[in-house]
Formats: sequence, structure tokens, C-alpha cells
Amino acid sequence: MSEAAIAEHGIIGDLQTAALVSTDGSIDWFCCPRFDSPSVFGALLDDARGGHFRVRPDGGAWSAEQMYHPDSAVLVTRFSTPDGVGEVVDFMPVLDGSASARHRIVRMLRCVRGRTTFVVDVAPRFDYGRSEHRTELTEHGAVFRTDPLTLTLHIVREPGDRPLATVAVEEGDLSARISLEAGDLRGLVLESASDGPPREVPLSEIRALFDDTVGFWQRWLGRSTYTGRWREIVHRSAMTLKLMTYAPSGGLVAAPTASLPEQIGGERNWDYRYTWVRDASFSVGTLLALGFVDEAARFGSWLGDRIREQVGGAGGPLNIMYRVDGSSDLEEEVVEHWSGHRGSRPVHVGNGAADQLQLDIYGEALDSIHAADRAGLVLPHRGWMAVRRVLDWVAENWDQPEEGIWETRGGRHSFTYGRLMCWVALDRGIRLAAAHGRPAPLERWTAERDRIYEQVMDQGFDAERGAFVQHYGSRVLDAALLRMPRVGFVSPTDPMWLSTLDAMDAELVTDSLVYRYDPAASPDGLRGDEGTFSLCSFARVDALARAGRLDAARMAFEKMLTYANHLGLYSEEIAPTGEQIGNFPQAFTHLALIDAAVTLDAMLDGARPPWS
Repeated sequence: MSEAAIAEHGIIGDLQTAALVSTDGSIDWFCCPRFDSPSVFGALLDDARGGHFRVRPDGGAWSAEQMYHPDSAVLVTRFSTPDGVGEVVDFMPVLDGSASARHRIVRMLRCVRGRTTFVVDVAPRFDYGRSEHRTELTEHGAVFRTDPLTLTLHIVREPGDRPLATVAVEEGDLSARISLEAGDLRGLVLESASDGPPREVPLSEIRALFDDTVGFWQRWLGRSTYTGRWREIVHRSAMTLKLMTYAPSGGLVAAPTASLPEQIGGERNWDYRYTWVRDASFSVGTLLALGFVDEAARFGSWLGDRIREQVGGAGGPLNIMYRVDGSSDLEEEVVEHWSGHRGSRPVHVGNGAADQLQLDIYGEALDSIHAADRAGLVLPHRGWMAVRRVLDWVAENWDQPEEGIWETRGGRHSFTYGRLMCWVALDRGIRLAAAHGRPAPLERWTAERDRIYEQVMDQGFDAERGAFVQHYGSRVLDAALLRMPRVGFVSPTDPMWLSTLDAMDAELVTDSLVYRYDPAASPDGLRGDEGTFSLCSFARVDALARAGRLDAARMAFEKMLTYANHLGLYSEEIAPTGEQIGNFPQAFTHLALIDAAVTLDAMLDGARPPWS
């Protein structure tokens, strides 16, 4: 049996980890106890050996639909069968900031009409399928044990309810059949860090957990200040970002998945379950634009902790990414025994790009700090002194080759985007110092900022092509540069910028979809191709809107909305077939969607776009 398509999944989570649930009722991905922990269910990367937790109707004559309970992260999968209609309601009760809290996946099984028999298969594969487990079956459930992690399965029913028709354990995997009549409600709870044996969970307890979980999400979303044209998709994107937040630290993972391919059958398969300085920085301004000040402050605090630590590595005072708790051990390895999603190998866990030199992260970090400052989240003295040390390093080190934003494995170059964002870092530092009278070597920072500007204009623009290019000495276009007008480096109507936008439209854009760059023209050290990058597609909408090309911007945005999955979720890329590929759901894509919507709303209303 082949892995379910990437887009055929919804996400549930408890703000410390997440699970992906397919449209046929299978939990195909779940890591415990954190996003970046080894997997328990990994069928998304190997249906035969990855492990799963499946609940689906008995027999094959059924169809399924998925939806979220309104304004929440509670997922409903509804099955229509010849005998009736049943549904599985999946959610994870939201945890507080304690990293030692127990994690629970609640699966409520309901017969809506007629009769429904559900087949349950619980087949964990701990530590990416590398650790054997022991299964203990009891009257009220089962325990799955390994040395580092134990999971307990509790049965949900009231005393006197009909027992399960059959329960069996074979080679450590549990199977069961649950037969329901119209109006019946049963369920299963998979729990980590359980204090005792499996227990019979009363329906009242599950209903209370359901109400609490729905209430949490609806209260959280009620804080949004967004009232624009695309409220439903913007709010779904905001909740998706919240689901990818690790509450104990405030870190945002790039995606909750690992090694989903950028080309089916290809080798561009990376682990995204970590917090990138870049992604976390982007999220600050995005969430502030929606009124989520507390979340922006938490992400800003996570970033501030990394800046104050000042440990860094070969790439400077900051690493480009960290684990969700702020540690930096991301050694990359290959899970040799897994076949990969639809044969896409190798399967990577850990990320070897962590030690790359990517100069753009300093601009994104300082831009987010500046945005937070404008929203009233002012840096304390120690924070400013740490920022000052980072900016002193940028002023000394900006003019050197680097790996660039896309984490290619093709060597270092003088990337134009990296230079651009070093300009942003120094510019925002100068503004912060001036606004608050903070001590800073402003004369030096200003001189280096202006040197960067002049260098980019002189060496980053190819006059023959009429476009800013990927790196000095290159003629390759790079969609990362779509952010140039947004950060204020060029006017959105500057002729040099408009000709760059036209060149990108001619070479990188296919309908509304945008490629990052042309791998054939810019060897990146990897075999194969990739899809269009949805972050860039939404960034183009932002750039078009700022350039006054509102009809084109709105059409591109509306077309991009058609590439969302059935729940409004996006992976990293879109394949030539229109299929979603890459890690899923991807924070960067949802951040860019929100930014594009907010900018386009403002421009259509005749207002000034944000952060201009």
C-alpha cells in the first residue's frame, strides 16, 4: 500500500507536538514528546514500516470527507458507507508550558446515521522504527512500551456499554472492531507519561476535553484583529502557525514533518522540525499584523535568548536553526530502512545545514526586533547590548561568500539577498538606537550600511538583463529578492525593480506559481528538480501589490488559494501536476500567505501597506 498523498492530511496538536491525520482516518505522522523527537507513527515516509494509528470503516465501500470544527484545530473525518454515516473526531488537548506534560491524542468515534463498524489498527514504530516495543493488553486498553517512551491506549465508553466486538494483539500491534448504532459515541485516547494502567474513560470526560479544546482555539482566534477579505484562510493559516509553536520556549518549527520530498522520487528531502531564526523572525511581524501580540512577544523572546547566548558557530554569533528548546545539536543522519515517501530517498533526520553561513538571518532578526519595538515591545538594556554585539559582527563580516537562504549544497557565493538583509540589519539597528537614544557606533554602522547599498546596486544588478540577480557575477534570477521593496531597500515602483519583477515573471513564474531559481542555471549541489515554492508565490503577490499592479496581484492570490488542500493547508512546494510536495504544513508558506493578504487588503482599500 502506497503512502497517502501529502495534501491528504490535516494537522492536530497540543503546542508541543503534532499529528497528521489522513482523509482515510490514519494518523500517519506523530513524534513524541516534542516536534523534533523520534517518530512513533511514520507511515507518511514508509507505509509498510513507518507505523500508524488507523480508524476507518470496515470494508472498502466507503468515502470520506474532512473538515475542522469551526474556528478550531479539532479535525472531523466523516465516512459515508452503505449502512450509515460515521465520523472520527481527532484532537489533542492543549498543554501549558510544561515540557514534562503528558500528551494525549483523543479519537472520538461516532455513528451519525444508520450503523457503522470501525476497524482500529494501532501499530507504533518507535524511534523511526528502530526500537522494538512490548505490548500489554488489558480489559480497558493496552500499553506500548519501549525503554525511553511508553504510550497507553485507553478505551472510552460508559459502564454497561456494549464491549468491543474483537480485540487482538499480533506481533505487538493492536487491532479492534467497534460496532456503533446511530447516536452511539465511543473513543480511544493514546497517552504518553501515563501514571497507571489503561482505564475506562467516561464519555463525560471526553466531552469536557472536547469542549475545552474547542474553547481554547475559539478564544485564541477571537483575539485576531484581521477583518479583511480573506478571513477564513488567513485565520486557518494563523491557527496552523500556532499549532507549530513549541509552547515551553516559544519556538516555531518550520514544519512538523521530516524528509517529505521536494520532488517525488528525488533526494531533496530534509528535516524541518526545527526553529529557523529566519522563520521565527518573519513570524513576529506577521502575527503583530493580526493582533497576536503575545505570540509575537514569545517568538521574540525565543529569538532574544538566542542572541543573548552568543555562542553561534562558524556562521557567526547565531546559528541558522536550533531545536525547539534552543539547543543546537542537529546532526544529520539517514534512516536507511525506510523507503521514503513514495520512494523518495534518502530519509533524513537532523539537518546538516545548521552550520551553514547564511548572512540574511541577521536582517530578518533585526527587522523583527524593530517591528516588535514599533508595537511597544521595547528591548531591555541587556537585550540591546546583545543586539549591538551582533550588529558589530555584521558590520565586520557582511562582505564574504556564504551559502545563502536556500541552504543549497553547492558552495559559497556573494548572494545578493544575503547582502540585502545585512543592509536591513544595520538599518534597523540604526533606527532602534536613534529612537531610544541607545549607545551604538552609529557612524560605523551607517558607513557599512551605505557600502552594502552601493555594492548591491553596483554588483547585484545585471544591466544587460535589467534585473537584480542571485549572486554577484551571476545572471541567475532568485525569487528571494521579491522581498526587496517590502524591506525598503528599493522603491516598489523604481524602474530597476519593475524590470526585475518583469524578468522574474518571464523566467520564474508559471501562471501564479513561482520557482525559487533555475537549478539548471545555478547548480546547487543536488540532483533532480523541485516544484514551485509557495512562499515565493505569495511574496510575488505582495510585490505586485506594492508596485500598484493590483489586478495581477489579486488574480495571482486567488489562484494560489486554489492550491491549498481541502482544509486550507499548504506544504512547501507545488509539483508540475499541481500536487503539494515538500514538508507539510509549512510555516513559511502560511506566513507569506498572511503577509500577502494583509498587504493586498491595504492596497485595495487605498491604504498604505504595512512595514513600508
